[in-house]
Amino acid sequence: MESLVKSQLNDLDEILNIDREVIGSDSRRKYIKKAIEEERCIAIKNEFSFVGFLIFDTHFFDCSFISLIIVKPTERRKGYASALMEYFISISPTKKIFSSTNQSNKRMQEVFKENGFIQSGFVENLDEGDPEIIYFKLT
Repeated sequence: MESLVKSQLNDLDEILNIDREVIGSDSRRKYIKKAIEEERCIAIKNEFSFVGFLIFDTHFFDCSFISLIIVKPTERRKGYASALMEYFISISPTKKIFSSTNQSNKRMQEVFKENGFIQSGFVENLDEGDPEIIYFKLT
């Protein structure tokens, strides 16, 4: 059984462990801590522990922007990213929701499509040779 929660500061270390497992460092510690403090981090648990999290903000032209969705590598392809997105869509403070992923990230592109997001543009020059695809959903 899974549960979705707004992350609390006492969840920080467990959430950071997931992020570290994916990117190999603690470089986003301050970013994740600030998102938790500002109630912009949603986490998902299975029956044992946290398996993923989502961070959002509303600074993208006054629209919601999902800036980060991370799921533990061992827990991928089990619907956790979709569950995080569905929950966020249900509580989004704005009607327009945007997010993005690299052109090389085919799995995440599928998650966006499965959750009703459409392509809304590209941003070049963020990652050399790997454009960022912007996705959009109207709630």
